[in-house]
Amino acid sequence: MAEDPKDWQLETRLVRGGLARTAYGEISEALFLTQSFAYESAEAANARFAGDEPGFIYQRFGNPTTQMFEDRLALLEGAETCRATASGMAAVQVALSGLVRAGDHVVAGRALFGSCRWIVADWLPRFGVETTFVDPTDPAAWRAAVRPNTKAFLVESPANPLLEVTPIAEVAEIAHAAGAKLVVDNVFATPIYQKPLTLGADVVVYSATKHIDGQGRVLGGAILGGAKLIEESYKDILRHTGPALSPFNAWVLLKGLETLELRVTRQTQTAGRLADQIADHPKAKKVVYCGRPDHPQANVVAAQMSGGGNVVAFDLGDQAAAWRFLDALEICDISNNLGDAKSMATHPWTTTHRSMPEADKLEIGLTPGWVRMSVGLESAEDLARDVARALDAA
Repeated sequence: MAEDPKDWQLETRLVRGGLARTAYGEISEALFLTQSFAYESAEAANARFAGDEPGFIYQRFGNPTTQMFEDRLALLEGAETCRATASGMAAVQVALSGLVRAGDHVVAGRALFGSCRWIVADWLPRFGVETTFVDPTDPAAWRAAVRPNTKAFLVESPANPLLEVTPIAEVAEIAHAAGAKLVVDNVFATPIYQKPLTLGADVVVYSATKHIDGQGRVLGGAILGGAKLIEESYKDILRHTGPALSPFNAWVLLKGLETLELRVTRQTQTAGRLADQIADHPKAKKVVYCGRPDHPQANVVAAQMSGGGNVVAFDLGDQAAAWRFLDALEICDISNNLGDAKSMATHPWTTTHRSMPEADKLEIGLTPGWVRMSVGLESAEDLARDVARALDAA
């Protein structure tokens, strides 16, 4: 009897999950660059479209390479189903749009990536969906925001850019008591360090562009959850609106998954060292890192995350100091991406969260002095020297 892949350990799932070889027996996953598929007969085409016969119809609906990526990520996440999208933002947009319609209400954590916040604050209200932002770390705030028409909660934990951590299990209970679904953006924690579905989340979304690719090559996103929910809420919107992941990008992301645990573990080790180094420097006013005991929600981190991740945020006092730090870096790139093999640092006030009204940025504690750093795979010694030099210049 064949072994159930669900019994495999993490490392094996990342390398062999979802593998479907052709008759040629290729070792690397096959890349199917095709827009559409042929049928043996008109009757076979009819059966395929009717759903009576399994198989692929059109690349926008599904593709063998893309399905391997979806199956592998679902196995890693512990989800019944995964549907891939062209980008992380496509995943967030579909995840929310599939749960609401005009007259419904969404509650979201106030600390969100700028584009995610735009979807909640600007896009959904155009279609008659009411929205409310709350302090994501306070279960009482979520409970107080619930209305009779509340259908979805959106959580980003840890949140971008200041790494606020939401008690997912408590918020899930509040959502379910209200008859709402909980969507969790798990990008910063990665599927290595946090499993929102086991904590009660209904849907998990990823920007696969980040750690899953991890090497600056392609865009991609994913929506994961129960098979019934994915079928009822997302099948049609994915089929008819076209946010499909390209097969080539799916193939690249499959290869990224093979080394995800190795990369994230190494990045986390270095990030912890740099966080401590920055905290000890007199130029740093404040440091936030999920692996440090002084994290504002350290008890929640300990309860639901198994590692601190590779992102460090720190306040250098004002924008001039933050820019001096960035400009003095020689190894670490100035870039708004994260989760890459290359270390990157950005100034959220003027980049990732630029579109947020100033009052909203200040409400989440984001001031012009903050820097967000994504730690890569370079030598920890080299990065430590680079950061030290830049801090001295700040």
